[in-house]
Amino acid sequence: MRAKRERIQPDKLHVRKEGDKILYSQVMVVEVGGTRQIFVAGQTPRDRDGNCVGKGDMRAQIQQVGENIKTCLEAAGATLADIVKTNTYVTDYEEFAKHGDMRMRYFGPATPTSTTVEIRRLAGLDFMIEIEAIAFVDN
Repeated sequence: MRAKRERIQPDKLHVRKEGDKILYSQVMVVEVGGTRQIFVAGQTPRDRDGNCVGKGDMRAQIQQVGENIKTCLEAAGATLADIVKTNTYVTDYEEFAKHGDMRMRYFGPATPTSTTVEIRRLAGLDFMIEIEAIAFVDN
């Protein structure tokens, strides 16, 4: 049995393109045996127009990333409470750790498994954080 796959590009999010070609899917939904597995691409603090929100402000960037993930999940028929795993990439772990309440605002309901890694830089020079998420929903 082949899994059904659906690619979603939520209208509220910036879509990276090269010419007319979309570079990647923001959300991939895979249906297997009555369960929808939702994979959310790494979300950065970009607004709909592609601008960095909260330059130099980790708290504001966490909020934008959280809202972007929420938008992705809603487009796939899921909620933040359906998240089972997150991977977080930050450029300054100590600064990130000061804002645990912001992380809990978005991921506290599900208390998903998570990995956090400090890296030298992200795809945008002003980005301080990127989070990808996996969620499961029963049909």
